[in-house]
Amino acid sequence: MSTSDKSYLGKAILFVVLSIVAFLIFKNILPPRLFPEHTLVTENIIIDSMALEAQNDTVVIEEIPVVVPDTTQIKPKEKENKPADNNEEDSAREQLPEPVKEIDTSLSPSLSAEGYHNLQRFYAKLYQLEQSKEGSVRIGYFGDSMNDGDYIVQDVRSEFQSVYGGEGVGFVSVSSLSAASRGSVSHQFSKNWFSQSFVRVKKPIRAFGIDGQVFFAKDPADTYWVRYKAQAQPHSKTLNNPTLFYGSSRNGNASVAVRADKDSVSVKSLNPSSILNTLALTSRSARSLQVDFLKADSIPIYGFNFDDGKGVHIDNFSMRGNSGLPLSILSPALMNAFDRELGYDLIILQYGANVLGHGSLNYNWYEKAMTTVVNNLHKCFPNADILIISTADKASKIDGEMQTDPAVTALANAQKNYARKTGSGYINLYEVMGGKGSMLTWVNNKMANTDYTHFNIAGSRKIAKLIYNEINKGYAKYKTSNGEGVAED
Repeated sequence: MSTSDKSYLGKAILFVVLSIVAFLIFKNILPPRLFPEHTLVTENIIIDSMALEAQNDTVVIEEIPVVVPDTTQIKPKEKENKPADNNEEDSAREQLPEPVKEIDTSLSPSLSAEGYHNLQRFYAKLYQLEQSKEGSVRIGYFGDSMNDGDYIVQDVRSEFQSVYGGEGVGFVSVSSLSAASRGSVSHQFSKNWFSQSFVRVKKPIRAFGIDGQVFFAKDPADTYWVRYKAQAQPHSKTLNNPTLFYGSSRNGNASVAVRADKDSVSVKSLNPSSILNTLALTSRSARSLQVDFLKADSIPIYGFNFDDGKGVHIDNFSMRGNSGLPLSILSPALMNAFDRELGYDLIILQYGANVLGHGSLNYNWYEKAMTTVVNNLHKCFPNADILIISTADKASKIDGEMQTDPAVTALANAQKNYARKTGSGYINLYEVMGGKGSMLTWVNNKMANTDYTHFNIAGSRKIAKLIYNEINKGYAKYKTSNGEGVAED
């Protein structure tokens, strides 16, 4: 080794040593938040830009006056004899050894006390359906990665439809990150769609659809397609009354080529004359459906609906990375148009996974921003009650062992606060699933993933049952308070 090489090596070693010394010195001087004592497990979790800005007090959200529906005079409606409308494992997971204990789900229902009063319009519609066996009730279920692939929602849907009737998976978007893992409907699509979502974009080319997305077939020389196939799940074994939803445009040359099952292809023109337009794609329900979009550039495409028009229908509007705040930029005018077509009686919000784990126990910013969100939803869906489902438990490594992240209860309290401020129902999922330390139990019982945040298929089914039971306890209280003499349990 030459003298110059030895000199260079010596300088490099000296530089590394000095860097380590400087790091150790500055670690003791800098604020401890830069060097947290506990490790957060946040794999596969992203957070939307609005939440990041709100945490820094830089987001500007239009203040909407609090809208609390007056439900004090609501009673069950008389039977109506109107005819029904004709318009319907898990990848391998890492698992810990033996279960440590049984899961305690015997805590008091969150919809007791004042909570169920805030869902009286929904319960009145459910009662009317139960008594008359006619008509329909619709629920819009907004969530994040907890509901990705229709997890939890598909089982809540099945619970309702088994009791009150209804066939069909509901609204399905043009494309989805979770399409390949969705079990309630097989969903494929061409890769050339241009899409925008409210998690990534604040000012879209055209207003976001009801699921927070808008799609365009931008190149008229290309063919854009979607393909759906019903699966074997209960109440979703066919694609009931396939209907396309799309927006307005001056494009008068667009059409769709539709093939249902093995039928011959039929071509139908699009008439994008209104803020929201619908097109019945077949005269019957089908097992499979392919739709090709032809010369449909400039027309906002929103998605498809599959339901039989009677009983209970639940649409899954989940999106990875969503904190819930992007719902504040849904257009009330367009949502009112969706509401006229679909008729929502209950809006469920289940958020939390993307808000936890950011080094703060102060969720005043989230409480304030979500109050604005809920008030916007009252404007979007004026006939619907709103139900807030709190964050689930989440475990992080603290002092060398996995335990409930202290931010969980802080966030759940903030969620309860904005539920009260906005006259919404509230379910404390953290308590219902077992409270402090419960996520470890769910992981050890092989019902949650080892990110200590998300439930697997079996766990999602159990969570869905718990949520349905909470809603049903409130319904029993509603019927008791309206003279039905129904026992709460």
